[in-house]
Amino acid sequence: MTILGIDSSAVSVGAAVCDDDRVIVSGFINNKITHSQTLMPLVETLLADAKLTLGDIDVFAVSAGPGSFTGLRIGVSAVKGLAYALGKPCRAVSTLHALAYNVPLFDGIVCSAMDARCSQVYNALFRIKDGTVTRLCDDRALKTDELREELREKYADERIMLVGDGAKLCYDSFGGGSITLAPASIRLQNGIGVCLAAKGYPDISPAALMPSYLRLAQAERERLARTAAQSGT
Repeated sequence: MTILGIDSSAVSVGAAVCDDDRVIVSGFINNKITHSQTLMPLVETLLADAKLTLGDIDVFAVSAGPGSFTGLRIGVSAVKGLAYALGKPCRAVSTLHALAYNVPLFDGIVCSAMDARCSQVYNALFRIKDGTVTRLCDDRALKTDELREELREKYADERIMLVGDGAKLCYDSFGGGSITLAPASIRLQNGIGVCLAAKGYPDISPAALMPSYLRLAQAERERLARTAAQSGT
């Protein structure tokens, strides 16, 4: 099964094509140029380098969230359009789950963390044993000090690896000892992780593919706060 995996959940953007566990081609851009300018040219270049066409893709997978509101919409919209035009299925992959596949040879707890601003991270925990990734909790948004306390209480005696664009934030807050930071070269979200994680997700139609934000956008939170303040006066 040939999978095209796309991640546009953060500042970087990545894409890859995998055939089962074999990575055929992958690409990664981290230059802060908007994904609307970089994503599709990246996909086109990768397919050309692999001597493949979009018709050769069996499944289109995308990191559907959590992550940047704009970035997620761009990636999801791209995959919806490609899959719909070709009559192919989609797979909506958790960004945090895909990140765990960055370090498949690590045995221990993988703490996937994405910077959610305001001293918060989008987070999920996974256990990797002999290359098998097992989810330990749902995707959630929580403060870094809450995550620190959970790791200390539940996993104090285990090796912990931090991955994701929020990993450095967490490491600076509570790293050290048994908590290590993944090397920069394999720390961030990428298309390979999406492809590998996608094997465990069901096929869905392009119409059913939607982003998963975990929390409201900043503008919506501010609007609700204003409304609540006005109703209380």
